[in-house]
Amino acid sequence: MKHEICVVNDFLTAAHREKVCAAAERHGYTVRFFETPEAAEGQLGQCEILYSHYPDLLRQAPELKWYCCSFAGVEPYMQPGIFPNEECLLTNSSGAYGVTIAEHMVMVTLMLMRRIMEYQASMARREWIQELPIRSILGSRITVLGTGDIGSNYARRVKAMGAAKVVGVNRSGGSGEPAYDAVYPSARLEEVLPQTEVLAMAMPSTAQTAGILSRERIALLPQNALVLNVGRGSAIDQEALIEALNAGRIAGAALDVMTPEPLPADHPLWSARNVLLTPHISGDMTLGWTCDKNVDLFCEDIENYCTGRPLIHAVDRTLGY
Repeated sequence: MKHEICVVNDFLTAAHREKVCAAAERHGYTVRFFETPEAAEGQLGQCEILYSHYPDLLRQAPELKWYCCSFAGVEPYMQPGIFPNEECLLTNSSGAYGVTIAEHMVMVTLMLMRRIMEYQASMARREWIQELPIRSILGSRITVLGTGDIGSNYARRVKAMGAAKVVGVNRSGGSGEPAYDAVYPSARLEEVLPQTEVLAMAMPSTAQTAGILSRERIALLPQNALVLNVGRGSAIDQEALIEALNAGRIAGAALDVMTPEPLPADHPLWSARNVLLTPHISGDMTLGWTCDKNVDLFCEDIENYCTGRPLIHAVDRTLGY
């Protein structure tokens, strides 16, 4: 068997390719690049390492030993039988998206707090309105549900902007991130919600996160609460959220993820009160830093793989991240 790495990603620059080749060639691997899954069709028979984000390619790589997903979310790879070799290692690219998604989260937090959507609507009507009351991150109580790379990048930014209290909530209740004033296990989420003015959700899709923001938990949020979600739409009872928004029981929401995607044109979420929707673009791969970091993470684990060390970005398939 050849020592072969195949890369099926369309965001790599010439510099990225050179970096991957340098990392691979130090250990006797050759690299083949494909920009589309169609171009890779029938070409992966001797591939040992695959760097991509197309799950359908796995069935074409019977010799695969390590699959590096260039996305952070890996729920398509949790299905039984998706890997031709069940011993195949799986890593993701968590760590590449924290900066860009956290900036998106700060942006939409401020847009909701400073009533930008309402001001833009009034300007579109050519009305000069100046007196809408606004809010600030300064002094706010913020809860981050999901304290990984994305959530913690957001926590650091809002803490630096003067948030009064930043609370993290995750599966275990632990975190080494100093931006959090406290971290609680998800079993205690209901204690935290009534004191939450901004609920920022940045969780992977797992059996434990599905529906975590239920109708009952939405009802625990104060009337001035804002809900942000950049994780997966399945984490929220969307119908209950729409009802709470339209009834004014919460102040607003910014959703980069929803159910289903794409959102049908006649879906009631489009017309919900004070909701800011974006089409799953917070982690857009056109940001150069994100792409650079993505490649850096892969090359770092090439070194680990080839020297027999544990892969830093390995996914625990029992947890889904």
